[in-house]
Amino acid sequence: MKNYKRMLAGVLALGMVFGMTACGKDDSSVSDDSFEATNNVEVEASDKVSDIPEGSDGTIIYLGEGDLNPTKKNPEKSTELNLFEQKGGSITFHQTSNEDRFDNLAAAITANKDVPDIFKYEWLAFPSQVVREMYQPIDDIVDFSSDLWSPAKETADQFMLGGKHYVAPLGYQASSMLCYDRDIIDSEGLEVPYDLYVNGEWTWSAWKDIMSEYVGNAPADTERYGVNGFFRTHLVQQTGKNLVNYNAETEQFESNLKDADIEKGQDFLYDMMKEGLVLNGWIGSARDCFNQNCLFYAMGDWAYSGTSGPKEGENWEIVPIPAYDSNPQKITTSDMTAYMWVKGSTKNDAVKTWFECCRVANTDPQYEETAKAKFMENNPYWTDEMYDVKMDVVSDDYMMIFDYAFGVSSTLGDRKQFDGNQCLVDYLYAAASTQDEEGNQPTWASIREEYSATVDSELKDLNSRLEAFSAE
Repeated sequence: MKNYKRMLAGVLALGMVFGMTACGKDDSSVSDDSFEATNNVEVEASDKVSDIPEGSDGTIIYLGEGDLNPTKKNPEKSTELNLFEQKGGSITFHQTSNEDRFDNLAAAITANKDVPDIFKYEWLAFPSQVVREMYQPIDDIVDFSSDLWSPAKETADQFMLGGKHYVAPLGYQASSMLCYDRDIIDSEGLEVPYDLYVNGEWTWSAWKDIMSEYVGNAPADTERYGVNGFFRTHLVQQTGKNLVNYNAETEQFESNLKDADIEKGQDFLYDMMKEGLVLNGWIGSARDCFNQNCLFYAMGDWAYSGTSGPKEGENWEIVPIPAYDSNPQKITTSDMTAYMWVKGSTKNDAVKTWFECCRVANTDPQYEETAKAKFMENNPYWTDEMYDVKMDVVSDDYMMIFDYAFGVSSTLGDRKQFDGNQCLVDYLYAAASTQDEEGNQPTWASIREEYSATVDSELKDLNSRLEAFSAE
């Protein structure tokens, strides 16, 4: 399998670094006091969040890769930070690297020195790091029966152990959508993906038909492709299934590698690769993808906004990852914005207020308009339709799906433990649609056979730790 790992690493390496992905992302933002923070769009005060009580410490420590305060690289002050400061709060930033973030957090907790109050939620946080007692439950500071938090309860309930919640969902982003050039679609006489999406007809089969027609109509001596980027995990999860499930009756995590729908998703990806629809390898922008005769660019919106977004005269559109033909449910493989409450933190009031400010900033209609104004100011050639798709896929109409497989253990969910560029779970999702240098392509059955024992072993260890954790 070494050849497959090497090839797949090339497909995903920079996607793991620059995209918000399952195995983490790198952010080199550095605080710098020698600049002026910008606040181009005014943030009105909110009466939905209470002030931090007088006499309570309002400063929370955040350990992370990028500062939550404005930086020279990102000078715009976020809506949530504006609100938090209005309520008497402030954030002290302790910087760590992507490579060392978990080690530094564990060291601070163990030494009980400079313990941060909050740490960004990532896949490994739950359940692996929870059962290792790196975080504390949030039920004392988050009331999921309140108007503010009740819409998030269904998602939050997916992150419970021992009857307690450990994650407060603050907001969501689709970790991948499909960007395409509408002018190419029109010039080729293809069905318009956006129209299919609006009409509820945007499915695997519709997507594949468009790609097949585009690739099949290539002029002589011209190579065409259907899609490049980060789409494999998302497509499989449109079935509503994950590689690892939690059984509430037995209170155990279980392998789901033999699920029939997952196999159908993997077979679909396998066929896409065999039929020449997939362009593997890293392409750094949507424009570069289109210039290489690839019809769809699959990434989060970070990869086709800002300096990577459309320019004047370009006619781009975006659509969600298409739905599984056999499952009409709307599903988004989500990057969830959340912060873990670190074990040892005693800043209950300040952390509670920070969570509420983040939640309000992401859900209150007036701040949604503020967020849109900020985004559109920085993306003048995005259309309203593009922005509406971006927001639709994280609306209450969609189920936010997360795979526990990424959070079982470092062996499964940490890219350092597999090949340095991707974690084992990413490999499981993606390998069947990748070929090695000789053109060989593994089947899902062969991948499953090779790694089932590893998954089972890691689950056995997790469940053993969970039993001990629950008994305390």
